[in-house]
This record gives sequence, structure tokens and C-alpha cells, in this order.
Amino acid sequence: MSHNSFGHLFRVTTWGESHGSAIGCVVDGCPPLIPLTEADIQGFMDRRKPGQSRFTTQRREADEVKILSGVMIDEDGTQKTTGTPVSLMVENTDQRSKDYSKIKDRFRPGHADFTYDAKYGIRDYRGGGRSSARETAMRVAAGAVARKVVQGVSIRGALVQVGPHRIDRGNWNWDEVDRNPFFSPDAEAAALWADYLDDVRKAGSSVGAVIEVVAEGVPAGWGAPVYGKLDTDLAAAMMSINAVKGVEVGNGFEAASLSGEDNADEIRMDNAGRPKFLSNNSGGVLGGISNGDPLVVRFAVKPTSSILTERMSITRQGEEVDVRTTGRHDPCVGIRAVPVGEAMMACVLADHFLRHRGQVG
Repeated sequence: MSHNSFGHLFRVTTWGESHGSAIGCVVDGCPPLIPLTEADIQGFMDRRKPGQSRFTTQRREADEVKILSGVMIDEDGTQKTTGTPVSLMVENTDQRSKDYSKIKDRFRPGHADFTYDAKYGIRDYRGGGRSSARETAMRVAAGAVARKVVQGVSIRGALVQVGPHRIDRGNWNWDEVDRNPFFSPDAEAAALWADYLDDVRKAGSSVGAVIEVVAEGVPAGWGAPVYGKLDTDLAAAMMSINAVKGVEVGNGFEAASLSGEDNADEIRMDNAGRPKFLSNNSGGVLGGISNGDPLVVRFAVKPTSSILTERMSITRQGEEVDVRTTGRHDPCVGIRAVPVGEAMMACVLADHFLRHRGQVG
């Protein structure tokens, strides 16, 4: 299997399977002399790890990250990057492969079982193997390194919709994101989602979600035409996350219903004599290049495909069967996708920062 890497100058390769002994990643292109310890990464890993509330899978993984290479203690006593590949690893400790034995030869509807088998002639039925969202833990680890590369940039994500229930943007408060298990910026929405997801979970069903990621402090000029657009890479990065079925930047699909007058981001000069956009319909990107406004990206996550209700499917031999997926699963996989979306934003921005510096100095 190829295509396990993304990025250009800041390049990330992930490896490992859901029920293997470990998962890991290699970050190639991280500049030297950046202070980096396992503690710098662990906080972000803890936000994504499973089993933290009744609304996520009860698989218990500590997700303790280890730095295997690419750092050393500098003369000042601080551990710093050396400019060589940074290798990171997390051990898997709570696999239950037997939970999947009944579907060894059965394709789960909505999963990648059939397509992996069609392409490779083999699939890892133990939790989905390489197609499992377990892989995203290492994207979060890589994203923590990326944040150190673009330290002047603030990257924050939030859950803005669960099933049909959206937040009230008038209640948006970034401080609320860390006060509830949903990463919701709206405390009232979080309370509603708790009751709603309790019913979904008890029914053995699942629902989708929408996540919004915002990056502030990105200067004008990152990104490149025509095939190196910043929004192109952001969209590809978000779409690569498990279960994502749609991505939009700025107004996104809503822009199709607006007039040119309403959608245009007018410009004036601020008190410091710098250009100031009076709105941010573009989501901080024009012509594939950042304009200095906050980058705003949203992505839609489909309902978790593993549900207790029997669905029609087939076996590898072509026999028609009904499949009921057991095991431990998220009733809304979008919840833990919030730190993953932040990480992908960080990796793309680190890459574009280095590409911008390499081209224009």
C-alpha cells in the first residue's frame, strides 16, 4: 500500500494498524533547533484519545507518545529538533480482535471492507486495520510538531453540528470548547447534544457531524497558484480524514445562493495603514493564497458505519447476508474528529510556511 504520506517540505508519513502492536508517524522536514518534548505532544493526544466520555468508543488507550528520533539535548539543556526525521510512536494496548471474528468474511456496509478487498485482495478485519480512525492519532501527534513550526498561528476547532442540531452562533464562546465533551462553543447546544446522543447510543445507532477549524495569525501570502493553492491542500487534508464526505472554505456551498455584492469581501485601510477586509466570506483565502484574515474550514463527517441494526451485505464469496457490527464504537465519530481537523490544518500550514519561505525568503 502506497500513499501513506502527505505534504511537501513538511512531510508526514503514518504507519500501523488499528489492532497492530503500535502505530506511528515520521515527520520529515521539521526545521532544527525547535524545542520539542513528548509533553509538548501529549496534551493534544489526550484530547483525541478514546474512552473519555460515554459519547465515544470505550476502547481504553493511553495514547502515550514516544519520540524515537530527530531530537537531542542542546548545550542549553533543552531538548530540540535536529532537522532530521522526527519519528513518533504510540503502542496499542486495548485491542479486542475477537470482537470482529464474526465479520471476518463479511463486508460491513459503509466501511472500506469491500474496497480494500477489491484493491488488495486482502483486508484486515480487526477493527478495519489501516482504514481505521485509529490512524488519526498519529496525525494529531504530527500536528503537535507542526504547531511548533508555526508558533505565531492559533489553530482551534469546534463541533458546530451533531445530526440535525446546529449551534447558535450567537452563543459562540471558544472557552466553552474545553468545558464539555463535544468541543462545542455553545453551552446550550452541548446540553441538547448530550440528551440526543444518549438516545442514539442506547439505540445502537449513530449520527454525523460538522466540524469547523479556524486558524488565526496566518499572514497574507501563504499558498501558491495554480496547483499549490492553500485551500486546495486544506480541502484535501480534511477530506483525507476518516468518514469525511464534504469540505468547505469560508462561505462554501452557501456562496452559491449569494449575490456578488453580498459575497464580495470589501477592503479599506485600517488605522495602521494596512489593508482590512470588511468581511470574511472567502474564509481567508483568495486565489489560493492567504489574505491575512482567519482561515475558516468546515468538514462534514458521516454517521459511524458500525451500528447494531442489521444491514444487508454480502460475503467475500458473494453470499447475501445481514451484518450487525458489534464491538466498541463512537455513536458520533465527529466528536473526536475535532483535534484531528486541527492537526491537519497545522500540518498544511507548516508545509505552506516552509514553502513560502523557500520561494520568497
